[in-house]
Amino acid sequence: MYIVILAGGSGTRFWPLSRAARPKQLISITGDRTMLQRTVERVLPLKPKRILIITNRVQAEETERQLAHYRKIPIDIIAEPSAKNTAPAIGLAATIIAAHDPEGVMVVLPADHFIKDEQALQQTLVNAAHAARKGYLVTLGIMPSRPETGYGYIEADMELRGTGPFPVRRFVEKPPLDQAVRYLDAGNFFWNSGMFIWRADVIMAEINSFLPELAESLSRITFTCDVWELSDLDEQIAAVYDSVASVSIDYGIMEKSSRVQVVPVEMGWSDVGSWSSLPEVVEEDADGTVCVNANGHVSLDSSGCLIYVDARVVATVGVHDLIVVSTPDALLICDRGRAQDVKKIVEELGKQGCSSVL
Repeated sequence: MYIVILAGGSGTRFWPLSRAARPKQLISITGDRTMLQRTVERVLPLKPKRILIITNRVQAEETERQLAHYRKIPIDIIAEPSAKNTAPAIGLAATIIAAHDPEGVMVVLPADHFIKDEQALQQTLVNAAHAARKGYLVTLGIMPSRPETGYGYIEADMELRGTGPFPVRRFVEKPPLDQAVRYLDAGNFFWNSGMFIWRADVIMAEINSFLPELAESLSRITFTCDVWELSDLDEQIAAVYDSVASVSIDYGIMEKSSRVQVVPVEMGWSDVGSWSSLPEVVEEDADGTVCVNANGHVSLDSSGCLIYVDARVVATVGVHDLIVVSTPDALLICDRGRAQDVKKIVEELGKQGCSSVL
């Protein structure tokens, strides 16, 4: 088994804690290890052959620094020259793996998700690998706990099988609330986790079928020897990325392929998409407030707030449902219901030339 971790996102919704060079996956939302480190640690018990980290040039140095002490399993860090979405990144990883082990099973994971029950993930990946070895494209579907409108859904055909994997009928974009309620009641719709398991040669064949231009570009990568010396590929990777279009693996492959299956899993999952997701990973206090680094927060008659304290004391008096994020050089105060708009602040700071805090 090979693990491919996609770690090139920007994470602007977690400003001012996240920055261009240290996005969500390279910071700690909960106050301990970074999300990337937690992602690596939760797959180590699977004893994979290698771990490939796909990041970008801006974040590569910090990524390497954070993973320097993980030495039991070889870790390769591959820096994309530009952001082209998930299909080129996954195609690149599959090309590299297939050159060394064509039928090798590769697990693709985002670097910035939170998973409470890591053993459930590990067991599910082991089970999914059996289907992957038979030539299926397997994705993990999260059992929904609420009618969520912020996630995409996977509809499974559950009529003919017991515990899965189940054939996928369709992928559904983020639905309105009434539709999400129907999905929850139906029992065969799952949240799209963005986690995949397949053989390297199988995903390469599907890329050839549905994204032939990407396949042709990737086919130009040549390997001079069997040694995993990936730094020699930098110029070839740059040439590939100059020519390929930006496309997601969901749109480019998963929505079109007839090989797709889904394995349902319940593992305390959250994509931690914004500050409003903090209650999913950190426990609320008696006043409904979530505070990371609680020793730096003093509250008087305040409730329902999300507080991240870095270097200074933060005091709240008589306020409710606010997000307050304090860092040494920036302070965010935001209505809890508008957490998704933090990315707009980042855009505005860029327009105003405030590069020192981006």
